[in-house]
Amino acid sequence: MCPNLSKSKSSIKIASSKPTRKKQLTSFCMCAPHPRRRSYYQIREFQMASSGDELESEDPDDELELELDLDEPAPQPSEDALPERLYDINEADAESKAATLEQLSIKDEDAWWNQVPLTNLDLSSNALSHISPKIENLQSLTVLILHDNALVALPAEIGKLEKLMRLNVSRNKLSDLPRELYSLPELRHLNISYNEFSELNPDISDLHMLEFLDAGHNSIKSLPGGIGFLVRLTALLLPYNHIKDLPPDLVNMRSLQRLDLMQNDLTCLPEDMGLLRKLQFLYIQHNDIMELSDFEGNETLTELHASNNYISNIPISMCENLPHLKVLDLRDNKITQLPDELCLLRNLNRLDVSNNSIDTLPVSLAALAHLISLQVEGNPIKSIRRDILQCGTSRILRTLQERSMAKSKDEGESDSGAGARLCGGQAGNDTAANYPDSSYQPQHQQKHFEYQFQYRAQAHMQPQAERFRVYEPPHNCPPYSRQGQEHVYDQENYETEKKFDYSGQYMQQQQHNFRFNGYSAMYQQQQQLFYGQCVVCPRWVYKLRHTRTLAVNLEEITDVPEEVFQLAQKEGVHVVDFARNQLRTVPDGLQHMQNIVTELVLAHNRIGQVPQFISQFTRITLLNLSNNLLTDLPKEFGVLNTLRELNIANNRFSFLPSGLYDLQGLEILIASDNHINELNVAGLQRMPRLSTLDLRNNDIDFIPPILGTLTNITHLELVGNPFRQPRHQILMKGTESIMSYLRDRVPR
Repeated sequence: MCPNLSKSKSSIKIASSKPTRKKQLTSFCMCAPHPRRRSYYQIREFQMASSGDELESEDPDDELELELDLDEPAPQPSEDALPERLYDINEADAESKAATLEQLSIKDEDAWWNQVPLTNLDLSSNALSHISPKIENLQSLTVLILHDNALVALPAEIGKLEKLMRLNVSRNKLSDLPRELYSLPELRHLNISYNEFSELNPDISDLHMLEFLDAGHNSIKSLPGGIGFLVRLTALLLPYNHIKDLPPDLVNMRSLQRLDLMQNDLTCLPEDMGLLRKLQFLYIQHNDIMELSDFEGNETLTELHASNNYISNIPISMCENLPHLKVLDLRDNKITQLPDELCLLRNLNRLDVSNNSIDTLPVSLAALAHLISLQVEGNPIKSIRRDILQCGTSRILRTLQERSMAKSKDEGESDSGAGARLCGGQAGNDTAANYPDSSYQPQHQQKHFEYQFQYRAQAHMQPQAERFRVYEPPHNCPPYSRQGQEHVYDQENYETEKKFDYSGQYMQQQQHNFRFNGYSAMYQQQQQLFYGQCVVCPRWVYKLRHTRTLAVNLEEITDVPEEVFQLAQKEGVHVVDFARNQLRTVPDGLQHMQNIVTELVLAHNRIGQVPQFISQFTRITLLNLSNNLLTDLPKEFGVLNTLRELNIANNRFSFLPSGLYDLQGLEILIASDNHINELNVAGLQRMPRLSTLDLRNNDIDFIPPILGTLTNITHLELVGNPFRQPRHQILMKGTESIMSYLRDRVPR
């Protein structure tokens, strides 16, 4: 949007307060005419950019303005409201061409041949009904924004803008696009949302470079069959349409990361959803979907929003296939039961099953170490008292945890021999009936193993020393039978893993491997290398290699053997998660993985100091040290140039460690719930990419106004500190209001 001008006379002004600086016009902005008496156009000057992104000058004098002062109200804009000079702006005017060589040599930087062609044209919010065919003269355009007008058609000449990379025609009255537009060879971003499209032209598949397509808020009933040819598409947004079916070739978009289909008429998803292996965000709420797919192959999916449908159950296979899912929204459906296998969604942060028909919560939910939001209101739950449900997520999970421990204890007392074998102990009787792979196993023992395997996170189930033992091969167990246990291991995986040796015990393990019956076999397939104890078997090694994740949560461990990290390093693990344990130090064995770890989670432990070797993690992008006992970080911390997100919330910091200010790549810093009493703005200025800063609930008593000049910060949280200014009302309005308030108080 162009700022309001205060001049009262008609004028054409060329502002050049810095004559030694070359003026290069690359962008024209004509946005939203002044609603009162004055209509104006403004041309801002830009330096040459390496991309189509707009790079505005910070100098208010560094602009060219064309202003018209009208005594009568401004007329309704139309095509004629655009200055005719706009379409010839890349051409030299007569005065420039007539200048003598001597005149040009005096001020060569203003010569027309030194000017940069227009690349960015913004005509949004002008109620334009037509665009002139002369638009073809702007051959250098890479960005064209026609958002929020009254366009009913686009000129065919727009197809001649061969350098165009970004086109936004949202919020108009378009029902079709010219055929010539689909031949644009460089178009990567197309926004046609909030228009009157009833279908997408099949020729859209000719936009081979397209990466972003937003066609939401139209009346589209179906998608063309060839849409699958858009193989570079990373975001497909189709909300608020009337789509009933998805074409089968949709799954050919192998680069798709975000798929938004909310508020449509879908009844099902494509059978081959698993082919979208890069899909991270799926929005299918407010449809008519009856059941969810198993999402096999969609391992990168992190958010699944499926509220307001007709889903009656959660597939068990879906829980097994989404190891990285963080958000699962199933509110307002027809679900009657939650499966125990929800505990397989080990990274789940938010689970919303509000307004369903669920009467029981499975105790397996207590094993979700990262679950911070569990919404169950609107269900006829009878297994937990109403007052507990009203206390929120923490109280509900604690209740489920207590019941899980009680159930495990009862089962352990009823069959102590089997329990000892499961937990790595030695049973007194080695008969076949004592082992879970025995065909003679009684029914009650099968049930016992099922629960023991599922809820073995409790500390009382085994001594600390037993938690990391490698299973000894059962003495009377028959050797591995390929024919009888074929469904447990895949042939190629098994043959590959046979070659690996782990202290001489691995080869014995595969020869005498035992498996669990019933549900336990299923749990065995999904478990990581260690989950309560270090268990080495082909399937777990395969899962390490397959998921690249080493995780153990809710086990109250105080130390981790070095061998665990050595094996994880050999299997290429890059995500390490030890949240919610009793670690007092960062395990030394982590040093074996310093060149491969990208995410390290040590939250909810009792760590009081971070070792210097943490600075040697050359690929780490996320580090979560929240809810520990830290007071400082090592000085070498600043060399972690790849770190993008750091969470040190809920520790004992009284200041932000000096090493943080050298993190040139840090984008998110969460330091809430500490004792920080001072804000070092000079240090924050040295962090050019910092966009999110969370300092809630600290002891900061003064906010320096200069903080408002840090334009890179787009999300700022300051609630819960003792300062008086800005006031609470301003804090509640959000980051933009806070930053504006602070900027207004910077000394001039």
